[in-house]
Amino acid sequence: MRHNKALNHLGRKSGHRKALMSNLASSLILHKRITTTVAKAKALRSYVEPLITKSKEDTTHSRRVVFSYLKDKKAVSELFRTVAPKIADRPGGYTRVLHIGFRAGDAAEMALIELVDFNEAALATTKPAAKKTTRRSSKKTETAPAAETPAPEAPATEAPAEPAEEKTAE
Repeated sequence: MRHNKALNHLGRKSGHRKALMSNLASSLILHKRITTTVAKAKALRSYVEPLITKSKEDTTHSRRVVFSYLKDKKAVSELFRTVAPKIADRPGGYTRVLHIGFRAGDAAEMALIELVDFNEAALATTKPAAKKTTRRSSKKTETAPAAETPAPEAPATEAPAEPAEEKTAE
């Protein structure tokens, strides 16, 4: 039975598994997005998210604790300098795992794991969606966009209308 055995051993001994997770976490922090197998991505998520949470508090102790897991000076400095300020407001869920298909050689299921706040494409699509109004919104918010939309259209419709009138006048 598998009771209370949450750790995926990934078919490796503990030393090899720790080195693998350390290298994957360093690559994820430095590159903000990596491609790996689904099993490794899921294991990496549970490995790196506590480190990101630890990086919110920039103290010597938290840097030393994170360094003991990552063993990479550049990754630790990147984590504390660029990643931590960007995720300071987020309560958790710093990574996203996206399934991308199967590997050609052995048909292993592949995934893309990325830091959520560093995906500009996803951030760009969520911002316009937040600006849409719903039926439940107040009338003040509905009238403001309605007043703004005809103003840019009015000059565009007037310009073609004038040459059309001149042609009919001739």
